[in-house]
Amino acid sequence: MPRRTPARRSNPRPTSHNARTAGRSRSVPEVGADTPCPCGMPASYSACCGPFHTGDALPPTAAHVMRSRYSAYVLHDEPYLLRTWAPATRPRDVDFDPDMRWTGLEILATTDGTLFHTTGTVTFVARYTHRGEPGELRERSRFEKADGAWVYVDGTFTDDAS
Repeated sequence: MPRRTPARRSNPRPTSHNARTAGRSRSVPEVGADTPCPCGMPASYSACCGPFHTGDALPPTAAHVMRSRYSAYVLHDEPYLLRTWAPATRPRDVDFDPDMRWTGLEILATTDGTLFHTTGTVTFVARYTHRGEPGELRERSRFEKADGAWVYVDGTFTDDAS
């Protein structure tokens, strides 16, 4: 969920904000240790993406880093997003739109990206509302291992699940 805007979708342009250390904007949900994880897995935040965000654990697969990055977008966790972005494609900062609310993630397909690979792709649909209007972002993201950790390289917007 990089800073690009998909064609035919509303523009999620934001202002820089780190909700973990600053006041939360109205679009950032309160997530506690026992709250369901925003990534959609059937686990609490503290048992799912929380340890990745705090640095207590590394996502073991490209799909895990995709889910944890989605949760970081939900929570406006800029440090985590930058930490899990490949240095060659990493922006200086992450923009968050105060009118954007991420509402769900669906992983459509994965290629490679396991413990035994050094690259992988994850195709997903991220649903959102922007100023009350529903939308979705469909992307095929590329990941690679850098110093033993999975990082987001870049993505291509898609119109279907292929």
